[in-house]
Amino acid sequence: MDFDAFTAGVEPGGLRNTKDIGILICYMLDYIKQPFRHDDLVDIIQENGIANYFEVTSTLSELINLGNVVYTDENENMIEITKNGKLVSRQLSSELSVYIRNKAVSAVLKLMEQRRIERENPVTIEKVEGGGYNVTIGITDGMRDLMSLTLFVPSRNEANMVKKRFHQCPEKIYSLVLASAIGEKDLLSEALKEIF
Repeated sequence: MDFDAFTAGVEPGGLRNTKDIGILICYMLDYIKQPFRHDDLVDIIQENGIANYFEVTSTLSELINLGNVVYTDENENMIEITKNGKLVSRQLSSELSVYIRNKAVSAVLKLMEQRRIERENPVTIEKVEGGGYNVTIGITDGMRDLMSLTLFVPSRNEANMVKKRFHQCPEKIYSLVLASAIGEKDLLSEALKEIF
């Protein structure tokens, strides 16, 4: 197979020609069956060493020009696959290795799950007059607020650490707060074990 793409940052087994990159993009969008952020798609492919960043952005632009992919909301940078793109995916995806297809889809699903967690568990960071930050963490079940808690931290770095840690395990932190609030020692002990 001829290589016609830059290979900087591409891991062994990654994609080294633009045709395969285009097929993979169509396959990924066809698999998830919903709009996806343009930049997230590019980042997933590049950060997982599947293809070179510049080649992915160039190929994605070409897919848009060909009508295989369209913007659903340019302000939000959301794209989705068209009927032509689905045809490309379904007829040509078998040319890609199962390893590459699985790696790409796994990364997309992981990011989609992380975005869901962030949506259902909002975190706001507000600078406090006089210094420091208030970090408000919340948990919803999609219909109602289950918890809202505001913490004061002295630095932006610590505020970001609280946000990151909370999004890693919001349900465990909720269990910990609930167990503490109702004085349930066994539940509190179990919640602590799960977090640490």
